[in-house]
Amino acid sequence: MSSEVGAATRPLAGAAEAPPTPRARPLPRSSAPSRWHRAQQPAAWFAWDRQVKITAGVATRVAYVALAVMVIASLLIASAAAAHPSFLSPTARVGYYPAWLAGPLGPLTSWHTFGTHALEGIFTWGIAAMYVAYVALLMCAPRLRPAWPLGVMVLLQVIYFLSPPLPLTDIFNYLNYGRMEIVHHLNPYTTIPSLEPHTDPTFALSNWHGLESPYGPLFTLITLAVVPLGVAGSYWTMKVVLLAASLASVWLLWNAAGVLGRNRLGAALFLGLNPIVLVWGLGADHNDFLMVLVIVLAIYLLARAHSGRAAARAAHEATSGPSSAPRPNRLTAVLGRLDGAARPIVRGEPGWWWELAAGIALAAAVALKASAVILIPIVLAGGARRLRLSAGLVVGLAGFALASYAAFGANPPNLAQQDGLVIPLGLPNMTGYIIGIGGETVGWRFGIELCLIAAVIACTVWAWRTRDWLVPAAWVTFALLVSLSWVLPWYLIWLLPFAALAPTRRIRLAALLLGVYLFLGWMPYATTFWRDFGINPSTTITGRTDQRYLHALIN
Repeated sequence: MSSEVGAATRPLAGAAEAPPTPRARPLPRSSAPSRWHRAQQPAAWFAWDRQVKITAGVATRVAYVALAVMVIASLLIASAAAAHPSFLSPTARVGYYPAWLAGPLGPLTSWHTFGTHALEGIFTWGIAAMYVAYVALLMCAPRLRPAWPLGVMVLLQVIYFLSPPLPLTDIFNYLNYGRMEIVHHLNPYTTIPSLEPHTDPTFALSNWHGLESPYGPLFTLITLAVVPLGVAGSYWTMKVVLLAASLASVWLLWNAAGVLGRNRLGAALFLGLNPIVLVWGLGADHNDFLMVLVIVLAIYLLARAHSGRAAARAAHEATSGPSSAPRPNRLTAVLGRLDGAARPIVRGEPGWWWELAAGIALAAAVALKASAVILIPIVLAGGARRLRLSAGLVVGLAGFALASYAAFGANPPNLAQQDGLVIPLGLPNMTGYIIGIGGETVGWRFGIELCLIAAVIACTVWAWRTRDWLVPAAWVTFALLVSLSWVLPWYLIWLLPFAALAPTRRIRLAALLLGVYLFLGWMPYATTFWRDFGINPSTTITGRTDQRYLHALIN
């Protein structure tokens, strides 16, 4: 742990750092680490490194088994969904399962027809085995050479790219809203899909027919751009875009981890191999990967800017000495306090465009998915060059707002209706059920929202005082996920980049435990599993009311 603290707890803000330590004497050739291990950062990255001593040989053998389990389980799930119509891919129907929708993996299991019970077992136990293998890989990551784990991670992402939509239909909701605007000249922010011609090919494949579009304007503009490609072409183009976004996020996270002194392989695997995100996120083709891509881009830009600034100050002090800098007057001291960076500015520090670009990236995240707005106060409070970052946010938000106005008028995404929905096994509803108030009542929801506001304020103050926004951003994202009434399993990806880069292990453990809970709430056996413990929140007044409301939106 001591090595991690020394190398990995530097804040992202612009506080001056100590001069670099003298370079150590090179090891003899016979004992020097390999080029793979020279790329690795401190080994104490995951939760059990102190208690479990894993040698490189044991780690390699465990990793090979874990990677094989993940590949086999993924191929089985994806091919079973592609072989025959089933609940694994709700867009598939008996008599209608075209090859462009099923994908190429069906022949692997098409020789056998699985019953519903067998498919439930394959899906449930396959993901459970993958999650155990995923945790084992994370424990072994500091001892592994990157080539095999990263190669298999790409293979797994390609498998879910080639699979049919698992097990939800949101991608066709995306395409349907885009076709409403381009083909039928209906504003998706003011018109429900039920009012479009029901003969449209995406209408039968989608299900949010009573809901005006809740998706961000930047993402909706992307769906407009693919409409001329046709339904099949739009579908596969969106899959390519989401796969590219996922892999680019992992690549940026790898580089950001190197800049921040974290274990690069562990961070990359933490994001790119999570089974909950692979199956319910990439396998179901959800737009969250685009939001995460621009957020990780912002993290990388801010990390590079801080690293370059620290290096420039260290070089300046090494050549000129700390006393050579003029003493700041009151005006520059106030400006430095507001801007989050030390004054005076040292020659050779990174230019103004780093924080500006990071601000634009954060604005893009908000324009893609409104939930990203919760990060803005934390990043502004803890970041360096706050004025430049604020300028980037203003420029980005203004630009995306103008584009949205030109395309859709003064009509924001319809978040109110979707926010009124309640997931029966979500934490807010479950806690309300357990304490005996009948689930997520209006009063209980109000109390949870107050707690979320308090968490945002506390994390903002935390970021301001520590000049480090990464860990507060991780915890405020965790607070958002556990407070959402309508929380879906792939939302876990919102938390993973922050948890992967944080110097503390606690947030990674929290992310893993939240993943287990989401799995238990969304596996095919979820209702039976919880009912065996005497928990059945769907039977309460809140549960029945929410079911009627949900059926009014899905028709």
